[in-house]
Amino acid sequence: MKRWLPAILLICVLAVVAWYLASRSNNQSAPNPNIPLDSNTPVATLHNSKPAAAPAGKPEGPIPATGQSNPAAPTSATVPSAPAKPLPYIIGSADAPPTNISPQIVLENMRRAVINYGSTFSGNPVGTNPEIAAALNGENPKQIKFIDPENGLRINGNGELVDSWGTPFFFHQLSATDMEVRSAGPDKIMWTADDLVIK
Repeated sequence: MKRWLPAILLICVLAVVAWYLASRSNNQSAPNPNIPLDSNTPVATLHNSKPAAAPAGKPEGPIPATGQSNPAAPTSATVPSAPAKPLPYIIGSADAPPTNISPQIVLENMRRAVINYGSTFSGNPVGTNPEIAAALNGENPKQIKFIDPENGLRINGNGELVDSWGTPFFFHQLSATDMEVRSAGPDKIMWTADDLVIK
């Protein structure tokens, strides 16, 4: 009997090892319950029990079902904007025209501000109406303000110098020292018979 004891122990050990290897092989070949089994799923994915990492640049999280939109994704539909409200005046009164200063005097004061700038800096301010308004209102090398609300000069919320009726002035640079300033007049339409012009 003692002769067979080592053989029986060896058979038992071999059986346990065989059972362990067989059970391990079965666990590796079992499909992952979190991965749908279809013909498009790679075999390597089926044997991998860990979830795949999200590709770089793509957010992690649940993917919306078909028919649902991703709230973070931009939509192609544009929201109609409300009509623009007139912006408040940042210099001078929003009420036009001033009762004590005539529109012609306001235009002359506008021209005088341009002349004063030109004599200070050896040349007129250049650019669009907002650029000229900024230069006359202190955005210049010496930070001098040539615009005085007491003279009827006003800058609207768009940064434009406006006439007595609230219409932006038109500045026409004739030369380095000469500039034509035009007001649209009471009809607020430029290039009509009631325009006020000064050079």
